[in-house]
Amino acid sequence: MNHNIPLAERLRPKSLDEILGQEHLTGEKGTIRKMLDNDALNSLILWGPPGTGKTTLAEIISEQSGRKFFKLSAVSSGVKDVRDVIEDAKKQNLFSGKSPILFIDEIHRFNKSQQDSLLHAVEKGWVVLIGATTENPSFEVVSALLSRSQVYILKTLNFEELEKLANIAFERFNKEENTNFTLQDKQAFIQYSGGDGRKLINSVELVLNYYKNIKTKNISNNDVMAVLQETMHLYDKNGEQHYDIISAFIKSMRGSDPNGAVYWLARMIAGGEDIKFIARRMLILAAEDVGLANPQALVIANNCFQAVAVIGNPEARILLSETAIYLAVSPKSNSAYMAIDDALAYVKKTGNLPVPLHLRNAPTQLMKNLDYGKEYKYAHDYEGNFVNQDFLPEEIKDEKFYEPGNNSTENKIRDELNKKWGKK
Repeated sequence: MNHNIPLAERLRPKSLDEILGQEHLTGEKGTIRKMLDNDALNSLILWGPPGTGKTTLAEIISEQSGRKFFKLSAVSSGVKDVRDVIEDAKKQNLFSGKSPILFIDEIHRFNKSQQDSLLHAVEKGWVVLIGATTENPSFEVVSALLSRSQVYILKTLNFEELEKLANIAFERFNKEENTNFTLQDKQAFIQYSGGDGRKLINSVELVLNYYKNIKTKNISNNDVMAVLQETMHLYDKNGEQHYDIISAFIKSMRGSDPNGAVYWLARMIAGGEDIKFIARRMLILAAEDVGLANPQALVIANNCFQAVAVIGNPEARILLSETAIYLAVSPKSNSAYMAIDDALAYVKKTGNLPVPLHLRNAPTQLMKNLDYGKEYKYAHDYEGNFVNQDFLPEEIKDEKFYEPGNNSTENKIRDELNKKWGKK
């Protein structure tokens, strides 16, 4: 046994059956298992939190499909590295008859030109691309590459899965180190891991190594925390605190507390969080929580998102702070958010209701003969640019999805809607 190899690496699963927590992908009816069983492998993006098995899954796919495996890290690789690997892959393809796998870890860190350099190779089938990302691919992967790949979501490990993993790590450590540690409770390890399997195994190895030459063999939660608290960082942008602190940041702005918002913002900046990630979350909040109570908030948040990408650190902190404070002190309304969710739920329930004839487009004579658009009233032909007519399908013509919030802007909207539509 090589003590230089971390326990997490020694425990890395070698087959789909050994992977924990991703049954929807690797289980008997899992999509990736079916893909491998049918030998129908396409380019894919694995999206999920750290420590959920993205790299492991890519390696198993390569092994099980009998394909050569090339690996690049987006942190340390450039366009030249990508092109060199593609050239090697093309040669490999000639000998094996199967397109090699090109695995790119943290693909969201590739800029547009780096991602574009992959397109031709993916289109030609020289490589099967597998990208791993902790960020939403819709924002971080160029649309041309995204359209050529299937996105698979990996889930954070739940309590039972983490508990099972802790048991596996304990048993393996005891066996390899000839120790007989026992554990009163796994709560401390599980809480510390934040759903990150690799972090949990690393913490088990760290704690047991610490107590290896000490008489104590029954490890308590206090024993665990006594070791782990010495190694905790201010902010782990790839772990539990990443999610906890961004949650506190969002809730501070939603709760109209500029002091809380700036404090949690400072924690993220000091910890090296991606400034685009912070700005993007404020952009979402501007629409979801400030909404129509202050429509200008969305404009300011969008300008901040665009500007931080141009300005970069350290000056970006000023733009982020200004925007966070502005959103925190803005009046709040989630009426637009609730309206679209209610409408989506109604669409799911009622299906594809027909568009009323008077609202249909009539580009051909046949459609005109069928009365498409015949009864439509052009609002600008009427006083006040308004005329009372139905805009919903007949079956739901009296439904209401948008309810104005109780704030100065939407109170005016409510008055205007009541004036035009009355009780409707």
